[in-house]
Amino acid sequence: MIDQDPPSRVSEPERPKIRRPVVTRVFGSLLLWFFAFAAIIAGVGFWAYLTFTAPGPLVEKKIYEIAKDQSRAAIAVALQDQGIITDARVFSAAAAVDSLRDARLKPGEYEFAAGASMHDVLLMIEGGRFLTYKVTIPEGWTSEMVVARLNEQPELDGTIAALPAEGSIFPDTYVFRRHLTRAKMIEDMQAAQTKMIAELWKTRPADSLITSKQEWITLASIVEKETGVATERPQVASVFINRLKQKMRLQSDPTIIYGIVGGKGKLDRPLTRADIDTPTPYNTYAIDGLPPGPIANPGKAALEAVLNPDKTPYLYFVADGTGGHAFASTLEEHNANVAKWRAQQGTNEPAVPAAVAPVVAPAALAAPADKPVDALPKIPAAAAVAAPVVVAPAVVAAAADPAKAAKPGSTVTVNGKLVPIPVLKKPKK
Repeated sequence: MIDQDPPSRVSEPERPKIRRPVVTRVFGSLLLWFFAFAAIIAGVGFWAYLTFTAPGPLVEKKIYEIAKDQSRAAIAVALQDQGIITDARVFSAAAAVDSLRDARLKPGEYEFAAGASMHDVLLMIEGGRFLTYKVTIPEGWTSEMVVARLNEQPELDGTIAALPAEGSIFPDTYVFRRHLTRAKMIEDMQAAQTKMIAELWKTRPADSLITSKQEWITLASIVEKETGVATERPQVASVFINRLKQKMRLQSDPTIIYGIVGGKGKLDRPLTRADIDTPTPYNTYAIDGLPPGPIANPGKAALEAVLNPDKTPYLYFVADGTGGHAFASTLEEHNANVAKWRAQQGTNEPAVPAAVAPVVAPAALAAPADKPVDALPKIPAAAAVAAPVVVAPAVVAAAADPAKAAKPGSTVTVNGKLVPIPVLKKPKK
């Protein structure tokens, strides 16, 4: 057996290496870096989003005022220093992005809730959801009382140079922001009144007794002060309208008080007989018709009641003991209502006869001028209106001729009606 050499392997020629173009290598490298950078950005963005929307550091609500002319970065740093946000950089970056769509950080006072996220804080500041305050002006307050209340509001700025005209302010609840000036608040209140007056005046009936806005507001202010029961205002207005038509004096206690204390609004003591007898331009017991101007700032309901009062024959009203009033069209009915009121108050004095029916009973007329009227038996001051002092012809004749004097228990004729003269009780010994 002959050994044969194994066949020799023929080596294959070496294949040349194919090299990618330079552009391809550069592009691939850039693409790799892009994805790496994008991953980093995405990671940072995801972290920023979680930070931006996560609950904030406040453990309780906090009020903070952003000053004017602060830069975006300064606002962010201030919010972080106040413990309202967690990261000024994230907040500032988010605000910068929002500025591309014209969102702006608005200076003002804000109240941030406990745990508010930076997202919540940014939306609040960009939306201008400022902290607001309220001030309520009750119906029937004088302008002096309104100014005093505004001066008590520490959130308001500035001073009020002049007292607003009585009746020029609209009673309402007003919402305002810190640093609003008191003068601007008064302007807003007067503008609201002017607008309402203009709208309501259009509803005035053609046959209305009221011929001017000044008369209207003046009478409405008296109605406002006479009753706190909203449903009674049209009835109270009808009483005064009826009295004006019949040339009767209004005899309203609030007008006496205004003539004494003016815009202070309240008398620190009871009315006295001397007060009633002392003439002032506002004392409707002493003057005919309306006083020279409003005695308070009436509300919308009182103004409406004067323009459109109930159609009633009423000329009198008196407290009914329940917070409201009992109305009457004749003095006899009124005296019965007075007697009923007195019975509720635990006094049995008879009603004053028509021939001598001033506001107060005869005992009060004889009382010292400085003794409070409220301490004496009388038609209650809450009634605000009563019969005018009408002296019947028989009484006038009796005064001129004692022989013709009406005796107790007899009657006299008043306006065609028989009115009894009461029998005076003898004092107990």
